[in-house]
Amino acid sequence: MRFRVILLGAVMAMISASSASSTMLIAEDRGGQIGHYLQAFALVRSSGEKVVIDGNCLSACTLVLGLVPRDRVCATSRARLGFHAAWMPDAYGRPITSPMGTQALWDIYPARVRSWINRNGGLQRKMIFMQGRELAGFIPSCISPTRSASERSERRFPPQSMRGEGANATSQRR
Repeated sequence: MRFRVILLGAVMAMISASSASSTMLIAEDRGGQIGHYLQAFALVRSSGEKVVIDGNCLSACTLVLGLVPRDRVCATSRARLGFHAAWMPDAYGRPITSPMGTQALWDIYPARVRSWINRNGGLQRKMIFMQGRELAGFIPSCISPTRSASERSERRFPPQSMRGEGANATSQRR
């Protein structure tokens, strides 16, 4: 019995050590349902996993800014964040702004990000983009995500199961 407890403890330590050293790579994420991102980024936050943004992180993907500690997120020179109001389909499938979804996004973003959004027109139907030097003021820069791949476990986000689903905060690149 004591051996099982020790073995279980060792396995749990290995699992937590491996997840803390792994990295989530966000490369071309167009967003999706807010709830999926809340769950995914909450898991990242609790696992200790790091996030590298290396390309588009649009719509609900930008929740990473408020859900994962800043010291565990970095952006490459190719990173671009896109913000807009949340939406949902009406009875005919046409997009309509969702005040509740937009408020949920707003409440999660850090104060500095909300200030930037306000200075750039607010959360509207039209997407606004943060990239380059502006983005570097919010997220630390990181090296190319493939450079140190041998040193860490890396997974892409979002997983295939999240792609192509209906959305409260889905966006299209404009």
